[in-house]
Amino acid sequence: MLGMCRGRRKFLAASLALLFIPALTWLYLSVGSFQVKPLPLSPLEAQSSTPVGGAGERQALELRVRAVEEENRALRRELSRPPRSPSARLPSGGHRGNQNRTHSEEGTGDNEGQKAAAVGNSSDCVHQPAVDKCETIHVAIVCAGYNASRDVVTLVKSVLFHRRNPLHFHFITDSIAQQILSSLFHTWMVPAVRVDFYDADELKSEVSWIPNKHYSGIYGLMKLVLTKTLPSDLQRVIVLDTDITFATDIAELWAVFHKFKGQQVLGLVENQSDWYLGNLWKNHRPWPALGRGFNTGVILLLLDRLRKLRWEQMWRLTAERELMSMLSTSLADQDIFNAVIKQNPFLVHQLPCFWNVQLSDHTRSEKCYKDVSDLKVIHWNSPKKLRVKNKHVEFFRNLYLTFLEYDGNLLRRELFGCPSEADHNSENLQKTLSELDEDDPCYEFRRERFTVHRTHLYFLHYEYEPSSDSTDVTLVAQLSMDRKSVVQLEMANTKKALVVPAFETLRYRLSYPKSKAELLSQLDMGTLFTFRYHVWTKGHAPTNFAKWRTATTPYRVQWEADFEPYVMVRRDSPEYDRRFVGFGWNKVAHIMELDAQEYEFVVLPNAYMIHMPHAPSFDITKFRSNKQYRVCLKTLKEEFQQNMSRRYGFAALKYMTAENNS
Repeated sequence: MLGMCRGRRKFLAASLALLFIPALTWLYLSVGSFQVKPLPLSPLEAQSSTPVGGAGERQALELRVRAVEEENRALRRELSRPPRSPSARLPSGGHRGNQNRTHSEEGTGDNEGQKAAAVGNSSDCVHQPAVDKCETIHVAIVCAGYNASRDVVTLVKSVLFHRRNPLHFHFITDSIAQQILSSLFHTWMVPAVRVDFYDADELKSEVSWIPNKHYSGIYGLMKLVLTKTLPSDLQRVIVLDTDITFATDIAELWAVFHKFKGQQVLGLVENQSDWYLGNLWKNHRPWPALGRGFNTGVILLLLDRLRKLRWEQMWRLTAERELMSMLSTSLADQDIFNAVIKQNPFLVHQLPCFWNVQLSDHTRSEKCYKDVSDLKVIHWNSPKKLRVKNKHVEFFRNLYLTFLEYDGNLLRRELFGCPSEADHNSENLQKTLSELDEDDPCYEFRRERFTVHRTHLYFLHYEYEPSSDSTDVTLVAQLSMDRKSVVQLEMANTKKALVVPAFETLRYRLSYPKSKAELLSQLDMGTLFTFRYHVWTKGHAPTNFAKWRTATTPYRVQWEADFEPYVMVRRDSPEYDRRFVGFGWNKVAHIMELDAQEYEFVVLPNAYMIHMPHAPSFDITKFRSNKQYRVCLKTLKEEFQQNMSRRYGFAALKYMTAENNS
C-alpha cells in the first residue's frame, strides 16, 4: 500500500512537471521584459544571489529550465522501475537502543515532503516513521542553577507531551541542578524515561581556560566536551539548550541522523541572525563562520564518528588559534563550533530551519514557517526570552506558557508495547491503587491520598545559611514573620501554633501596608477586610480581630469548630491529612489535630498576611457545582472524626459535638 501511495505521488509530480515545462518556456519566449531572479539552490547561496537582466537573465532561466528537465527525466526513470517492497522491517537497535542501523531513504521523519499526507482523504498514504517503536532516544542537556532547572522542566514537558519512544536524558549539572532534577524525576515517575547525571564541576578544568563573554558563563562551553563526558558506547545524541520548546515528536529529529553522509557528524540549523556576517555595528568582529554560521541550540551529534575524528584535539587547536586574535568568545561554544566548521565544512549536515526557529531580535525566523503545522522546535535564544520582538510572538509565548503550566502528572503515560525498567516505587503505588474500589463514588478522593506528586525543590533562587540560635523559619506561604516572637515564646520547647491574622482585598493592585498602623488604616477605609468575613466568618473568627487591633503582646485563643487560621509550627508538628485534597477541610482538619495534641494557639500582634484576589480554582468550582464532590467531602470528614475518636478517646468528643452544633 505504501509503495502504491508513493507511486501515485510520483506520477502526479511527473504529470505536473510535464505540463509545467512547456508553459514556462512559452511564458519566457512570449514575455521578454519580465525581471527574473535566479532561484537559490541552497540557503547559503541565497544570501549572495542578486537580480540580473538581459543576457544574464536569459542564461539563468535557460539553466533553470534545463535543470527542471533533467529532474523530470530522472523522475521518468524512477517511475519505470518496479516499486520497492514496503514490508522490509528495519533491524532492531543494540545496546541502549543506539547502535548503527540501516534505514530506508524514504520516510525520513523530518516531514519535508509529507505534510500533505494529513490533508484530505489521504488515509492510504500513512507516514511510516524511520525510528523503531521502542528505540531509545538520547537527549543531552547542560543545566546549572535554579533558573535553568526551572526552564528545563518546561522543555522536558514539551518533549514528553509529543513523544512516542523511550527517552534517556543525560544532564550535565552543577550540584544545585542535580539536587532539584533528581528529586523531580524521582517523584515524577514517568514510564520509559531514564535519567543520568554528570558532574559539571569535574568538567570545568576542560573549558575554564577559554574566556567567555556570554551570559551562560562557563556552562555555555560544556557542550564541547560531550564526546568525553557521555558514555563511550553512546553513539548518537540530540543536544538541546534549556530554552527550547518542542512542537512535535522528538523522534522526527532523531530520524534525521540517517540522512548524514560521508564524514558528516554535526547536525545544525543555520544561524538566523546577521551576527556572523559582521555587519551589526561598526567594528563588529565575530568569530569565523561558514556563511551565516550555525546555531548550537539544537545539535545532532554522531559521537562515535566524532571520537574517531579526534574531536577533542580538533576543537582545542581551533580555539587556541582563534583566541590569539579574538581574545574571548562572545557566544560561548557556538563560536568555537562555527570556527571548526569554517575549516572543516564537510563535518556539518544542515538541518531545515524549522528544527530551530530562533526567536532573538532581528532574525530571519519568519522564513522558517508558513503555518503553525510547520513548527518543530522553538528556541528562545534572546536574553529577553518571552519579551522578544517577533510578529508571531504571542502565539509562541502562549505555546510556551501552555507547557509551563501543564500538569506534569498527566504525562505519566505508559508506552504500549515498550517494556520499561522496573520502578519499585511506581510498582508499590500501582499495587496500592489497585486495592481501592473503583466503584466507590469517592474513589478519586481516596486515590489522591496515595498519589505521589512530583516535587520541584527550590522553584525560585534559594540560599540557605543555618542560624546560630536554631530559630530558623521555613515559609510555607508568603507571610510576615516576627522571629523575636519565636525566641520569646520558646517554640523549641513548647507546643505552640503561632497564628498569623489573615486579611484580604478585592483589589488586584494594592499598596501593601508596611506596618500594622498602615494596615489598620486600610481596614478602616474599606481597602482591606478580615479574611472571608462575608462568606465564612467561622474560619477565622477565633483570631479575635477586635483584640488584635490594640494588642502589643502575643495572646492565646481557644479552638472553635471550623477554625482554620494560617499558623507557624515546629517542624515535628502533625502533617496535613492527605485524604483532604482539592478544596475543603484540609486546614480545618489540621488545626483540629493540633488542638487534640494540646497545642496552644497564640496570635502574633504585629504579624499579618493579605490574601490577593485570583480566579477560582478548578477544585472550588467542582465543590460548588458537583453534589457528589460535596457528599464525598462530608464522608471523608466523618471518617476523619472517627479516626480522631479512636486515637484520642474521650478528649475527641468535643469535636463531634461542635460539628453537630455548627
